[in-house]
Amino acid sequence: MRTFLFVFAFIFIGGLSHAQSYTPTPENLASRKQFEDMRFGMFIHWGPFSIPGSGEWVMNERNITVKNYTRLEKFFNPIDFDAAQYVRTAKDAGMKYITLITRHHDGFSMWDTKYSDFNIMHTPYKKDIVKLMADECHKQGIKLVLYYSLLDWRSDDYSYWTGRTGQGTGRTVHGDWNEYIKFMKNQLTELLTNYGEVEGIWFDGYWDQVKKGETKPQVDWHTGEIYSLIHKLQPKCLIGDNHHSTPLPGEDFQMFEKDLPGGNTTGFGGASASSLPLETCETMNNSWGFNITDTNYKSVPKLIHYIVNAAGYNANFLLNIGPMPNGEIQQEFTDTLKSIGQWLKVNGETIYGTRGNVVPKQEWGAVTIKGKTLYVHILKHLDNGSLLIPNITPKVLKAILFSDKRKIKFEQQANGVTIHLDNIPQDKIDTIVQLEI
Repeated sequence: MRTFLFVFAFIFIGGLSHAQSYTPTPENLASRKQFEDMRFGMFIHWGPFSIPGSGEWVMNERNITVKNYTRLEKFFNPIDFDAAQYVRTAKDAGMKYITLITRHHDGFSMWDTKYSDFNIMHTPYKKDIVKLMADECHKQGIKLVLYYSLLDWRSDDYSYWTGRTGQGTGRTVHGDWNEYIKFMKNQLTELLTNYGEVEGIWFDGYWDQVKKGETKPQVDWHTGEIYSLIHKLQPKCLIGDNHHSTPLPGEDFQMFEKDLPGGNTTGFGGASASSLPLETCETMNNSWGFNITDTNYKSVPKLIHYIVNAAGYNANFLLNIGPMPNGEIQQEFTDTLKSIGQWLKVNGETIYGTRGNVVPKQEWGAVTIKGKTLYVHILKHLDNGSLLIPNITPKVLKAILFSDKRKIKFEQQANGVTIHLDNIPQDKIDTIVQLEI
């Protein structure tokens, strides 16, 4: 085992791009490992922005004024919301954690906060969504991460004149930036004090204060103070910030939006993967929040391939749902999640608790590792029946087909291992070959 770890050490330390200036606690380091082991989670984008049925950016995209947008509060009444069903749906899909929107860019708080009147308790529903979800997650044994937007299209103190978005929401008062920082600290203190153990805080919106072509924000986000506050309140709590750049001191995991680590097909990526735990998030259609006209649903095989490739990159996969305004999860999402869960019941061993970056990016698929076992995920049909797995230098003792444990012929060379799949049935989604070293 030591020989193997030595051979593969470069895989995990090569390309590390960030040395943190803060020292995480042992509890925090344990949480990081547990986070990496989970590999698959549910993202939930939901709030008053769901009502127009046009995604979570509707306030900005339609230039809805604060006065008019606030009216949505009066008829946000998710009578069909069932926290227990949400958590069961996630667990049945094979997900190990849930990342819940607590406050998005529209400034609406999904909990009973003392620091904003624009919150769930002022709706006809009058129930604390964060508490309902937190209680159910703790009851059913699934970890809870809380998404929190740094930017606010509604707040005068957010300083609309410095932000790149939310310019058309009708604000004219030049507020106090320091008061906004204080407001965020107060809200985060509530979230980390009143709802039990929180696995992580998922920040978004830092990029709103960064000019095009630059990397530094125009304002002081006080991240050091905010991150220290979070770690003081809950040392185990992991901090991630969706700023699309190199992790900042105090952050505990690095996320990538709609791209695998290091990729940049959307314009949000391009940052190098760090040594921190990694996560990539993606939608089931093309929208995060409920969009009544978006029927571009991703297939089950495509999403399974995303899970596999993410694990191959040593990253978690956070898959989003955008519930309807009434709180119901649409059927297309639940059907897809059920199918993914069925696949993971059979093949989850090759994903959960594994690590990636075993081989460079491959067109045919990915490789994950757990202990002395390598899982070769072949996601494309092989016409010639043979495949070279590069960079495998430890001695391979045997190769078997994961599905039925039949022996696979293989040859080990200096540059890797060639496996032969002649007369071996190839799976339509993922042919998994298990190598023991």
